[in-house]
Amino acid sequence: MNTMIAPSQPGVQDAPSAASLKVVPLRHRWRWIAVGLVACLLLLLLQAVVDNPNLEWPVVAKYLTHPMIMSGLRLTVVLTVVVMILASIMGMAVALMMLSPSKLLSTPAAAFIWWFRGSPALVQLIFWYSLALLFPNLALWIPGVGAIVSVPTNVVMTPLTAAVIALSLHEAGYMAEIIRNGLKSVNRGQTEAALCLGMKPSLVLRRIVIPQAMRVIIPPTGNEAISLLKTTSLVSTIAVGDLLYSAQAIYARTFETIPLLLVVTFWYLVVVSVMTVGQGYLERYFSRDETVSVGKRRAPTKLGRAK
Repeated sequence: MNTMIAPSQPGVQDAPSAASLKVVPLRHRWRWIAVGLVACLLLLLLQAVVDNPNLEWPVVAKYLTHPMIMSGLRLTVVLTVVVMILASIMGMAVALMMLSPSKLLSTPAAAFIWWFRGSPALVQLIFWYSLALLFPNLALWIPGVGAIVSVPTNVVMTPLTAAVIALSLHEAGYMAEIIRNGLKSVNRGQTEAALCLGMKPSLVLRRIVIPQAMRVIIPPTGNEAISLLKTTSLVSTIAVGDLLYSAQAIYARTFETIPLLLVVTFWYLVVVSVMTVGQGYLERYFSRDETVSVGKRRAPTKLGRAK
């Protein structure tokens, strides 16, 4: 078979071939200038940290595992866990009240969130610690019978009790909004379909709604837990022996303020790093169904011809 090559038109240049093209990489001058400036600042900061004798790194190493520091660290972690559990329980109850069609439930729930989320945590700590100024005695009172049990408020409202109550109520206001948004993220049609199949509302909430809402609830809850860990440092103002209070008790005698604050910062960073890793595992665990479904959609399929 004879082939013919059409002659090129006059005045029109042929397109260059791919082999003849020269690839010129983009030059990011300002990026390299920024990198150089950041590197210089980091070197200056490192030199200031290493060469500054006032930081007293041997003192930091001395108190890093001091018994008082370790005791304060344990109390800080336990306080964070207890407060987060109580806040999650209260937040779930308030979130369900907010989603209720009854105004008798949703209105008090909205007022709870408005009050405890709006007032500062330090103010709430001082208020509960000073509750004896408002109620000198706490009594169990029954109409027609009177007070059955009455105890002084200072006996019940210890600094640790005040810290747990204040931080739990403060954190519950945030958790209620997080859980409410997570529950609302689940499609209403799934709940209606489950109810049509004869499932009870409690079973629908436990088996249908909550497992899907956890994908939305876990990320902000992890951030709240990390924020709560740092907020617990406020309890040192009411003489609770947390990590910061333990460090303050030491440097009040030795006047080694900066080294002890570095010790406190180090342990907070360690605990936050562990919590961040745990949050990542939880997010992947509750998103495993979505990850598997995406992988299945992306998997290539082979279509066979019917014989």
